Amino acid sequence: MELERLGLVGNCQFSALIDDRGAVVWCCLPRFDSEPVFGGLLDPDGGAFRVGPADGSAGTQRYLENTNVLETTFRTPEGDLRVLDFAPRFRLHERWFRPTQLIRIVEPLSGSPRIRVECQPRLGWSKREPLRTHGSHHQSFRGFADELRLTTDLPLSYLDGRPLTLTGRRHIALTWGEPIEEPLQPLADRFLQATSRYWQTWVKQCNVPPRWQHATIRSALALKLHCFEDTGAIVAATTTSIAESPGSGRTWDYRYCWLRDATYALDAFRLLGQFEERQQFVSYLLNVAGSAKDLALAPLHRIDGRDDLDEQILPHWKGHLGEGPVRVGNGAARHVQHDIYGEMVLALAPIFLDERFEPERSRASLDLLAGLARKGSQVAGTPDAGIWELRTEWTPQTFSTLMCWAGVDRMARVAARHLPHEARWFADEAARLHQLVLTQGFDAKLGSLVASPGSRELDASLLQAVMLRLLPLDDPRLHGTVDAITRVLGPGPWLQRYRLDDGFGRPEVAFIICAFWRIEALAHLGRLDEARAAMDAVLATQGPLGLLSEDLDPRTGRMWGNFPQAYSHIGLVRAAFAASPDWSEVL
Repeated sequence: MELERLGLVGNCQFSALIDDRGAVVWCCLPRFDSEPVFGGLLDPDGGAFRVGPADGSAGTQRYLENTNVLETTFRTPEGDLRVLDFAPRFRLHERWFRPTQLIRIVEPLSGSPRIRVECQPRLGWSKREPLRTHGSHHQSFRGFADELRLTTDLPLSYLDGRPLTLTGRRHIALTWGEPIEEPLQPLADRFLQATSRYWQTWVKQCNVPPRWQHATIRSALALKLHCFEDTGAIVAATTTSIAESPGSGRTWDYRYCWLRDATYALDAFRLLGQFEERQQFVSYLLNVAGSAKDLALAPLHRIDGRDDLDEQILPHWKGHLGEGPVRVGNGAARHVQHDIYGEMVLALAPIFLDERFEPERSRASLDLLAGLARKGSQVAGTPDAGIWELRTEWTPQTFSTLMCWAGVDRMARVAARHLPHEARWFADEAARLHQLVLTQGFDAKLGSLVASPGSRELDASLLQAVMLRLLPLDDPRLHGTVDAITRVLGPGPWLQRYRLDDGFGRPEVAFIICAFWRIEALAHLGRLDEARAAMDAVLATQGPLGLLSEDLDPRTGRMWGNFPQAYSHIGLVRAAFAASPDWSEVL
């Protein structure tokens, strides 16, 4: 089951992955980090929800224009049909209506196509089958924390996978919790129209660059589906345990919120001109940071802010393509990762620099921001697991020091406006950390920033020194860093994160966001021809739906790693805006 053949639907409450044969192969309910109701992506016995042609053939997937409504079209000898999949989302009673419902509409396009419908949910990680009970137009599945119900205007006798001839438009709704009691057909059609309008309006409210508009819009829509609206959290990915590469054993659970991603996600939504998502995520971050004793931040949290994420291996699950182990939870929640202090300051500093965040301003939030910057200053240059969450012996990481400098530097700007009596201290600390990065993290022989003091290893995350404005853009040390990383971790548009042994061997595939960091860095350095050529090369490898995973094997063009990956789509948005001409240049 190739990742390129999966479509994503959702509504900021839950999401589902649907393959090109019409099967829901991954869906956790009632929220992103719940146990899977359909887990066939990770095990053939993990459950699936199939609506497609009787012969099981694959179809062609696309999204209805500028929406998250997925259309799969099938051509069969008996006739053609299509399946529309979506999760309702629209404005109702002055708030966003986002029920835990998956609606599937199947209709013939020509002839008399034969279809097969089969709903096989599982009771989470146990993989046990729930008890089924029947009503007049629905099946209920017992054993879950809330009622799971399938409501349809198809004959219930055919929901066991037996083929039937499709003679007209039919509707199927899977609901968690409150069931659908009103007539299904008008409700489903009304929800489809309202949901399509919502997404199309949301896209119209987005800023987009003149170049790579379609890719940017699709990334924006995918990124929105990683937002958990109830708390404002943004999950790293929809899935858990998709291997980073064959035989690597690198299978992690990414259905949580990484604080590190905060500044990048917020910046992507800033570029897109979407303020609501920024405001909600800032509220989540303030809650998480304010709850941390002595500001000892865990790198990642559940979408409700908890950090009880002890990592477990599930030996009775086979893994995607047999590539195990399947993991639940993530041991990185217990890591020490110093860079998050800088990233948190960068994420929260707009509260005091952007007048639109005025309602979030308070003495408590200002003290919290200053405390995060001081904490970053204290830990900079000491050993940690770093951005890549190394599971080997920890050493000081140049990237962590770079981010701590950036946080203190931005705090100095905030202090100049809101804490003038402390502004000098933050400015002096920023100067000290700036010098620490350049004296301990730069190798003159390589002409590049390096992964750690005394090391000659390169680290793709150091491309961000350009965007963070560590040095003037004409400084040869920035150009040298970009060129050395391209030469050693590339070559070409794709980059590995690093080449060292991280406890699981040496990485063998490219980390997708690193390619976008390089494009963004080249654009900022004024090397636009290189940046645009790289962007075109990267986008040429995208699948038909424009969704991106975490990793890519440049030799095969296959995607690996958890999917879709918010980080990768964040990188695409930022790179597209950086490398595209301005609208004033094309209009």
